[in-house]
Amino acid sequence: MAELLKGAPVARALTEELGARVAALLARGVTPGLAILRVGERPDDLSYERAALKRCEKVGIAARRVTLPADCTQAELERAIRDVNADPSVHGCLMFRPLPASLDERAACAALDVAKDVDGVTAGSLAGVFAGEPVGFPPCTAEAVLQLLRHHGVSLDGADVVVVGRSLVIGRPVSMLLQAANATVTMCHTHTRDLAAKCAAADVVVVAAGHAGTFGAQCARTGQVVVDVGINWDEVAQHLVGDVDFDAVEPIVGAITPVPGGVGSVTTACLAKHVVEAAERTVG
Repeated sequence: MAELLKGAPVARALTEELGARVAALLARGVTPGLAILRVGERPDDLSYERAALKRCEKVGIAARRVTLPADCTQAELERAIRDVNADPSVHGCLMFRPLPASLDERAACAALDVAKDVDGVTAGSLAGVFAGEPVGFPPCTAEAVLQLLRHHGVSLDGADVVVVGRSLVIGRPVSMLLQAANATVTMCHTHTRDLAAKCAAADVVVVAAGHAGTFGAQCARTGQVVVDVGINWDEVAQHLVGDVDFDAVEPIVGAITPVPGGVGSVTTACLAKHVVEAAERTVG
């Protein structure tokens, strides 16, 4: 059986480390602050919001909601963003996406102060990730992949890694983070020729295609590490599944993340980490 790379111990370790860093900030008169900006009441946003608030409470971050109705105007949204930018007690802002179709999401992201962008939604944050500069922060899910691999002792130095998926939320930024860790990265997607062969040749595969069953037994090999970032609802089984066919792949590979209970459970810990780092930057 493959080793299960669970997220819970990773999140616990990060939370403990962050608690000490928050205590150091409090001693200097700084309380890390997070604003959660939500438009409407999408069930997945509300679920993540609850998890984020719970994580912040454990770490010692002062978190507050900034909520707007789904039919708010662009001007109202950007006014709320400017208020967050101007509030010195807020060190980080999590803005839920996607926004309602009536709103200009690109303009909203551009309005957010890069220094307070703790989930990699601004062009400035993404530029920092691609340039390897401490500007803004990478998307939390992308960093969660790296945190999970490091915690479980998966060596990336010199490893051949395939990333399946090319979104700006996960695929492209995680490829940059992996290269910064000295991995050799091949970017693939659902239109890649011989995708199964390319995946099977890799030491580590990060699957973030957004489609259930993208990675099956034909993509796997013995000893491989598989990180499943996908979250999909299986209507037949009536439960969450990833992008990996877990039942077919798990008997073959050396290690694999479960869904749920893998990368997703580390994401809120990475969010808290970014807020604490943003607060630390304000005090040098």
